[in-house]
Amino acid sequence: MTDAAKDGVRAVWTDFRGVLTPPLPWAVDSFCRPMGLEPAALHAAMRTVGRRYGTSSMAPLDTPLVAEDEWGRQVEAALLDQFGIRADMSGFAERWFADRRVNRPWIDELERIRAEGVFVGLLSNMPPGWDPYWRQMVDPGLFDDLVMSFETGCRKPDREIFDLAVRRSGIPAARSLLADDLAENCEGAVLAGWHGLHFTDTADAVRVLRKELA
Repeated sequence: MTDAAKDGVRAVWTDFRGVLTPPLPWAVDSFCRPMGLEPAALHAAMRTVGRRYGTSSMAPLDTPLVAEDEWGRQVEAALLDQFGIRADMSGFAERWFADRRVNRPWIDELERIRAEGVFVGLLSNMPPGWDPYWRQMVDPGLFDDLVMSFETGCRKPDREIFDLAVRRSGIPAARSLLADDLAENCEGAVLAGWHGLHFTDTADAVRVLRKELA
């Protein structure tokens, strides 16, 4: 948390993947299991593709720098080249969201604080192909604004997306908080003058959030 805590948080921006949905390792395992694919191999292949674009593993897809079907073919090629694994990455978004659950207690908490006048936003590194799927899971009306990497061309943990979110909300960085399951994204938020809530457990996150809002 930043020294700005005394100012009081008035804008809460939540991540989607791993916060509004189950933790990322669970999601990756659920995606890989039907293909008989080890998550470590998928992560390695995605990192290989990301390096070709000079980015992290998901940035080519969520900024976006390449169409999802082409990205999938590149990941398939990397899996074959590095591990001798033949995998089918077609229909990535649909398969990623198959049987995906939502974090109802966290949604309830966001609804509660918004009813009390707190600004609630969604700040997500989101591939464009995922947009229709998350909207079927979570009512977009829960949020005062949506800042999505595929629409902005910038992503967490880069400062640009945090500064953009501040302009969109009209609430200063010192009074803004990001709840995210990735520590590096929380660190990026803190460097931008925000509060960072590293989301690892819903009950713990709710307790921390309520202290920040007190």
